[in-house]
Amino acid sequence: MADKKTFEVKFRRRRQQKTNYKKRLALLKAGLPRLVVRRTLNNVIVQLIDYHPEGDSVIIGLNSQSLKKFGWDYHTGNIPSAYLAGLLLGRLAMKKNVKEAVLDIGLQTPIHGSAPFAALKGFVDAGIHISHDKQVLPSDERISGKHIVDYAGKLNEEELKKKFSSYFSKGLDPKKMNESFNDVKKKIMVT
Repeated sequence: MADKKTFEVKFRRRRQQKTNYKKRLALLKAGLPRLVVRRTLNNVIVQLIDYHPEGDSVIIGLNSQSLKKFGWDYHTGNIPSAYLAGLLLGRLAMKKNVKEAVLDIGLQTPIHGSAPFAALKGFVDAGIHISHDKQVLPSDERISGKHIVDYAGKLNEEELKKKFSSYFSKGLDPKKMNESFNDVKKKIMVT
């Protein structure tokens, strides 16, 4: 009769592909709060989470919908809104005396210049130290939405109204996203 198991059932959250426990353990060993960035279709969710054996506790959390209070009426799931959400969370974290953190993007594929790294750049620009490679961060032009403005500038009037219909229905001009971005950034830096 065999003494060893031939098969071991994985943890439930691992089977459901919700948690990579090996990655999580490596993040927890740092002993720092985690900057958790999750992206949905229309939002970027950023949270500062601290580990406790009884369960993780959220120090501060917000999503990119919070930017509407600062005058951001453009889409809340793109790179500029991810940066602004990270910047806002960083400013709030400074008030809670958080000096350092570690980035947790979960099971998302780490693509250089993507929204999770835009949120990281915003958090770092707020004044909190997170160890990272500068190559993963998006360029300042992408963060300010210049790529969206350039794309809108290439379209004729009919295509522009079709592709950016949600902006026009709110009375927004996609070609003025840079200006709105800079205004919102200034308001967040004052808070």
